[in-house]
Amino acid sequence: MSSDLIVALEMISQRFRLKYCRQITKKMAELPKTLEDAIAQACEATKAALADGHTRLCVELVFPELKAMPIAEQFLPTFEGMQLKVFFPDTGAAALARRDWKPETFKIDDIGTGRTPIADKLAPEDEVFLLIEPSAVEVGEVEKLCNAAEGRPVVMLLPRLEDAATVGIGYAARQLRERFIKTLQSCYYIRPLEGAAVYRCYPSPWQVWLEVGDDYKLIAEADKRPAGEELDRILFQATAPTPSDTSTSIEAAPQPKKPGVFKSLQRFLRALSS
Repeated sequence: MSSDLIVALEMISQRFRLKYCRQITKKMAELPKTLEDAIAQACEATKAALADGHTRLCVELVFPELKAMPIAEQFLPTFEGMQLKVFFPDTGAAALARRDWKPETFKIDDIGTGRTPIADKLAPEDEVFLLIEPSAVEVGEVEKLCNAAEGRPVVMLLPRLEDAATVGIGYAARQLRERFIKTLQSCYYIRPLEGAAVYRCYPSPWQVWLEVGDDYKLIAEADKRPAGEELDRILFQATAPTPSDTSTSIEAAPQPKKPGVFKSLQRFLRALSS
């Protein structure tokens, strides 16, 4: 890596640090009340992670039927004042974004399938790269992009790198995907469960929230994303009735209302499809 590039990377990190470090506090992150709040939180979490020098970031809102294009458009102000290049998985999505967004301060391209080397699509003046909804199929090209960026930040919005429904990738590709995913830092993540949510808003740790009545209660924090048996254990311990007071169990609780981000999300999705 050249000395000029090292200086440029330090200037990028310092720019974010000077602009946003005062906004980054140790206050516990809270579940967003609306989808718009979630996007705003994702923007601030990304700025905070960039200010701390992280260069391979993921922003995940794990909701069914969520359309990437409107989310991405609201996410673009995160990179205001920087030379941004936005990548889509294919030429069709990239062309649609150019038509709808009419970009003047940033460029749009597609990851492609290898016919044009991804490194040739990166310009020296590019300071940060935003990848919209890359899937497990594009992992190879995404890794090449990250390597070609040479330390410049790469942010993946709504990635589907771990999508179990993806078919057509062999053992070697799965091994590549698992290895590459380990190099990524999740700066924002929210996933609704049945009566609970898994949440992370950098720099806060991973959290599990439980729906109790009309609100959500924080029941666990972890350094890594709770999943599988670990998540089941956390939820079981939080909901299992105690011998002394079974009235506090989730089974005995009244049917909770669906406040906050989940109710707002349904309205948002209906508006997009209308």
